[in-house]
Amino acid sequence: MGRKLFVGNLPFTTGENELQDLFGQAGAIDSVRVMRDNATGRARGFAFVEMQNEEDAQAAIQKFNGADLGGRALVVNEARPKPEFAGAGGGGGGRDRGGDRGGRGGSRRSEPRW
Repeated sequence: MGRKLFVGNLPFTTGENELQDLFGQAGAIDSVRVMRDNATGRARGFAFVEMQNEEDAQAAIQKFNGADLGGRALVVNEARPKPEFAGAGGGGGGRDRGGDRGGRGGSRRSEPRW
């Protein structure tokens, strides 16, 4: 069990201070980070809370998983590591996989060209 917790299904108005106060009821906290959209700065509905020890993290999961916050049932569990993407060409993006993306109205011919 780790000390870093994933907190999901948050109301978009939830801030770091509110989560600090809430999770402080379960034990000592190292950090709280509400994830935000880079373009708008709006909360994305999830956060990471790092507790000072594993016992406090387990207590927070027991106390707050399924608890109501702003009319929403919180999802609290151990945070998983961010997945590592494969090298070149893996992880999506970058290559056009066919189809008409230029707005030319179907440039591919259906009949053979001989």
